[in-house]
Amino acid sequence: MLAVGEKAPAFTLSDDCGGSCSLADFAGKTLVLYFYPKDSTPGCTRQACAFGALYGQFKAAGAEVVGISKDSAASHAKFRGKNSLPFILLSDPDKSVHEAYGAIGEKKLYGKVTVGTIRTTYVIDGDGNIVYAKAGVSPDSNPAEVLEFLKTRFY
Repeated sequence: MLAVGEKAPAFTLSDDCGGSCSLADFAGKTLVLYFYPKDSTPGCTRQACAFGALYGQFKAAGAEVVGISKDSAASHAKFRGKNSLPFILLSDPDKSVHEAYGAIGEKKLYGKVTVGTIRTTYVIDGDGNIVYAKAGVSPDSNPAEVLEFLKTRFY
């Protein structure tokens, strides 16, 4: 996992709208970048919908929200549409961005050790520096925790 104070690794990935998106697209802006395991699963849906419900407050705090998973752009488009998500989702099928951000590794699932996405959230400032980093986040409380961090840091 990357630490607060480190430079965020550059990336360019396909988005759910058929285009591409890069970290450089957010230069000068605050970016909430969250990694999640899979579209349309219960925890991931709750997390995405919670980010969506708070999206206006994230925008008011000067931040943009972007989700990343290994799912395809087509899967993201369906997931985003079904849940009326107001932010973009990026597809990382080869897991290269997951690896660069330390969002993949061993985890326990029902007592069994597997390798997969570690639910991880970063806040990246307008200069590309990581100002918040947390792995193993709760899908239910993570969006509100990140918003609270933004409010205490930037207000």
